Amino acid sequence: MAAKTIVGMADMKVVKHPGMLTTLGLGSCVGICLYDPISKVAGMAHCMLPDSTKITNNSNVAKFVDTATIRLINDMAKVGANKRNIVAKLAGGAQMFNFTTTDNSMRVGDRNVDASLKILKELGVQIKAQDVRENYGRTIELYTDDGRLLVKTIGKGTKEL
Repeated sequence: MAAKTIVGMADMKVVKHPGMLTTLGLGSCVGICLYDPISKVAGMAHCMLPDSTKITNNSNVAKFVDTATIRLINDMAKVGANKRNIVAKLAGGAQMFNFTTTDNSMRVGDRNVDASLKILKELGVQIKAQDVRENYGRTIELYTDDGRLLVKTIGKGTKEL
């Protein structure tokens, strides 16, 4: 059984095979899961906000999609991943509450997903799968043996990406 490493909110971790990364309770937060299938190095970030440049207290790079993604790739490379081999899977970015306003700032889940798609494209990282948006929370598990991502949801069961 692979050792389980828990990634907290506004946190990120990298593990080598054999290992498993998990994060609980992704609502509007987005789980960015990166994997190098050759070196079997995996990384996961649990990001709360899309853009570090819009916040004055931005010292926690794991809190933001833009800074977390770059740091995660670099941290993976430090333990043997090849940046050219890294692929991504995304989960989360839900709209957990209904708002009657058209104010886009309240749509944090959508903004997190959009920021993730944008930064991964800019960095040349292929997105293999995603389970994003909707209106429910998720718990995810990323496995280093084959890069599979299990997405667990209350009332909707488990799916494998």
